[in-house]
Amino acid sequence: MSPDTSDADRPESRPDPAAGPGDEPPVDPVPDPAAGPGDGPPAEPVHQPPGGPFARPPQHPFGAPPAGPVPADPTPPERRPGRVAGVALGVAALVTALGVPLGLLWAAVAPDTPVVKTAEGAVYAQPQPEQPIAADGWFSLLGLGFGVLAALALWVLLRRRRGPVGLLAGAAGGLGAALVAWQVGRRVGLSAYERLLASAPDGQAFTKPADLRAGGLHRLFDVLPLPYGNLLLPAFGVAVTYTLLAGWSRWPSLRPEPEPDLSWVYAAPPATGPQVSSGPADSPAPTAAPEPPAPGAAGSPRD
Repeated sequence: MSPDTSDADRPESRPDPAAGPGDEPPVDPVPDPAAGPGDGPPAEPVHQPPGGPFARPPQHPFGAPPAGPVPADPTPPERRPGRVAGVALGVAALVTALGVPLGLLWAAVAPDTPVVKTAEGAVYAQPQPEQPIAADGWFSLLGLGFGVLAALALWVLLRRRRGPVGLLAGAAGGLGAALVAWQVGRRVGLSAYERLLASAPDGQAFTKPADLRAGGLHRLFDVLPLPYGNLLLPAFGVAVTYTLLAGWSRWPSLRPEPEPDLSWVYAAPPATGPQVSSGPADSPAPTAAPEPPAPGAAGSPRD
């Protein structure tokens, strides 16, 4: 049959007797000769990921992100000037009041100095006694240790008030505690000493209670009393210890902050590529290569 045969002369296609009622061959649609190249049905848009059809989906640098919302940074406590000043004054007063037991402890461990009553007053029983030096040494050691312990207590107990205010309150309280300890310690046994000094005959020996020679008060312009010497050691211990604790703190605000949940950081990233088999049981069987045809088989190149 030639290609110039008309459609009327072509033989009618006969259906396959073995085919069922639903096995009709598909009929190709006949294009409309009057339709132009742009008159066909609109093609559905194809959505492609950014970067082309072969781009991999973006991955999180630390694995899968957390399922829920990420908690925001904790809000620092509200600062009120009046409340902060009240807390600072209360802390300074409390530390100053602790100077009473400090003074009693100093009076108990510091040795008394032996003296002798003369017509001019009491004089040392020895030319160069060691007891006044020991009294100064005990006050210095106790005052420095008191300052270190006070700074540690303020740092632990007042967590939400850490900062410059806590440092200034602790230093002021340490200075006040030193003054209170000095006055309390030196007055232990002072009344008995003054009574003996007034009524004892000349040549009688007794003891003088501990007092400071390396520290005390001097008046600035004969008006303002300023402490000096080992009276400054408690405040010095508070300032140094508190500053070191602030320098070693792991929180920028010096106040404890909740630790962020980083469990999702160490989670395994989602698998986006082909899975790798974990054993020989999971691996598919290799495809065998086709065997070459036999020499006498049909379709060989020699035929």
